Amino acid sequence: MQIDTDFDFTTDTPRFWDGFWERKGGLGYCGNDPDSRSPALRRYHSILWSRELPDGQRMELEECCPPDYLRWNGIRFASDSITTGFRYERCRPLIDEVADSMDDYRGWMESVIRRTYTIGGSIIFPKHINSINQCRGSNPLIRDRWDLTLECIRRFYSGEPSPLSWCLEQDRGFFELFLDFKEYVDFFLLQDCVSKDYDGVKLWIDTEPFERDPFPKDVDEYMRWIDRSLDFVDRRNERIGRLLTNL
Repeated sequence: MQIDTDFDFTTDTPRFWDGFWERKGGLGYCGNDPDSRSPALRRYHSILWSRELPDGQRMELEECCPPDYLRWNGIRFASDSITTGFRYERCRPLIDEVADSMDDYRGWMESVIRRTYTIGGSIIFPKHINSINQCRGSNPLIRDRWDLTLECIRRFYSGEPSPLSWCLEQDRGFFELFLDFKEYVDFFLLQDCVSKDYDGVKLWIDTEPFERDPFPKDVDEYMRWIDRSLDFVDRRNERIGRLLTNL
């Protein structure tokens, strides 16, 4: 299986870094998104997730031409980045504080981006209007936080309400392929995000879910978020490497 878990998808995404720091008023924004424009990322997804599902079917992902990305059994899929650096206008005061706390913020952030744009930092979701990857970014109680997204998925499987209940319900057929939350976590190699008994999601920022603004509140909390994001990506890349040796 020709997958390099250290491969940086910004390197085969056309013009990703062109004018990066001139965009969004200096907050940084890519010219093209690896989730749609990296050939290697699409290929890696098609290799990794084309295997037997917990319900007994075998998913064989077909690589497609734009506007489609991957397809199987009538389901269209898109890639989604698990991590985020919160480089949003609303977070500018915090990002400015983070930048002031170090000598080379831009160099540091570029290294974070390159590490998180490896295969361990990406996942696939069904693609359609009001899809999961759209709603988790726009919902004011989620704001692209992966830990809170996964908590919504856990609650979906357990029949509990969450801020993404209506969105996840649209893709009930997809989630039923995995039978339960444990099987979903195991299939996508997300074990480092959950407790040993799979009954809880490990929050990367230690707050009660959906009770306050989900953005980090200060520099310490922001750095904790980044550290835990990087740790997860590294651990998931190791899991992917072990999976590939057994396929």
